[in-house]
Amino acid sequence: MSERVNEAPGNVRLIGGEMLLWSDMSHMAGVTDWRGAALELVRRMIPGTGRVLLVGPHPQVLVDDVVSRAGETAVLLRSYPDACALGERHPELAVHCGRLDVFDAEEPYELVLALDGLLRTHSAEAPATAWTESLRALSALVAPGGRLVLGVRNDLGVDRFIEARTADREGGDDQWAPHGFDPSYPSGPGALDGALEGAGLSVERCYAAYPGRQAPRALLAREALAFDLPESITFPLSARGGDRTLVADPLRLTRLVFRHRLGEELAPLWLAVATRPPAPPGPASAPPAPASRLSPYDDVAADEPCGEFDTGPEEWEGVALPLGLIEEGAAVHELTRSGLRRLPDGEEHPAPAGRVVEEILVEACAREDTKAVRELLAALADWLESDGGPCVAADSLVYDGERFAAIAQTATPAVPPEPRVVLCRVLWRFAVRLLAAGHHHPWPWPLEADQLTLTLCGMAGRPCDPGDLDLARKYDAELGHPAEQADTPTYRDLLGARDRLADQLTAALARISRLETKLSYRERELVRAKSKVRRTQRKSAAVRRTLGYRLSRRLARPRRVARRVIRMLSG
Repeated sequence: MSERVNEAPGNVRLIGGEMLLWSDMSHMAGVTDWRGAALELVRRMIPGTGRVLLVGPHPQVLVDDVVSRAGETAVLLRSYPDACALGERHPELAVHCGRLDVFDAEEPYELVLALDGLLRTHSAEAPATAWTESLRALSALVAPGGRLVLGVRNDLGVDRFIEARTADREGGDDQWAPHGFDPSYPSGPGALDGALEGAGLSVERCYAAYPGRQAPRALLAREALAFDLPESITFPLSARGGDRTLVADPLRLTRLVFRHRLGEELAPLWLAVATRPPAPPGPASAPPAPASRLSPYDDVAADEPCGEFDTGPEEWEGVALPLGLIEEGAAVHELTRSGLRRLPDGEEHPAPAGRVVEEILVEACAREDTKAVRELLAALADWLESDGGPCVAADSLVYDGERFAAIAQTATPAVPPEPRVVLCRVLWRFAVRLLAAGHHHPWPWPLEADQLTLTLCGMAGRPCDPGDLDLARKYDAELGHPAEQADTPTYRDLLGARDRLADQLTAALARISRLETKLSYRERELVRAKSKVRRTQRKSAAVRRTLGYRLSRRLARPRRVARRVIRMLSG
């Protein structure tokens, strides 16, 4: 071990409790992959000449961006191999390797980033520190007037209800201590705010991260979640299946969370931005009053209807941190009071109003309302032929009863296909998603996606042939958004397979019962036949022993001999 320690770069300092043979970065399945939305939020808080501390493992892109922007950066990691790799990549970086509770900083930091939380700040060689104690140790590193950005995973997030496998034991090698047994771990947004205030910090913003804890694409402040957000914003934030085993439809469950305004309580992750109050100028001055916690329940009464999206409390005015950041592909949009603004310098545009076309069609199919489906598809076909975009889909369009609008602005291909092919692609993607999700529809259940697509095109008044369908699939592949679902079965699929196997087993057992009954009957018949044969054999044996039988046999022998002689002479 001493040889490995001696190989450490000069900017790596061991502080105690380091894990010499363990690497958190080699097990990135458990580390949150913060992307464009988190990068944009962190960039707005990095002090140009201040000191920044990163606690715990972070994605390499985020670390590189912070190092390039901050005046002085330090990192605290528990993994010795990770610390050495980071020290070699950034020789100017101060890397501390060890546990959080033994880290003694010479000076506090203006910005402390712990986006991965506090679970990877202690070593497996020592008992795990309580979450509140780790938070106090972390808050002590924040300078007066500085900020702490802390990521906290929600034990009751919507992704935990979707996932069929247990979340406490996901099979990672780093989970030697089961999570969930720490009573000090925050159980909700209120408990998180109370813990931060108990550590001497004031909550400035608390964001709900969606769609999942692995790779969040959106950060929504609680002030925005207190109101009815448009479906064009909340619909894309559903946690899709990927390679997981699902217990429910993630799209429908996430939509219900936002519809009932539980987006903060059931968020997969919380990202809290807290500040330490500035030091008082003198002993005679009174300490500053703790900042009031901004909460949707403080601004909207329980019996008072929520306002529209473009209205909000007065606390929204003058706040430097954004209300929300939403990532769409390579672009990041900022949520404002009146809509969305593309960063860094895009124009602000209102969020499209109306319901998502896919949801309208799914509900109409569930009611077997073919008239509503036909009218909506006909209107969609007219819109695509007049001024519709060639890259839209049923899950990226909203309809307010009169007009269609695209949720996200996508690049138009150089040579767009005919509107008939675009409509066929839209309906084919919808058919694939409808059948993959197992929704009810008024057409025969064994109908495949291709056949259902041709049926929907006919209902829209734009009949298509298999050639148009092939062009639509090729065009969908060119756009890079395949409609095929993952091959991993959901829990619903497993239940369906179990029901099918149960039906087959019931039929097989019934057939076996019938065969056993028939076999028992045949065995009884065979026993009776054998008994009858034995009785007949005994009777025939008794007849053979009689005098008359023996005499008849002897008298019949000369006649048989004479018949043979006659046949030989005649033949």
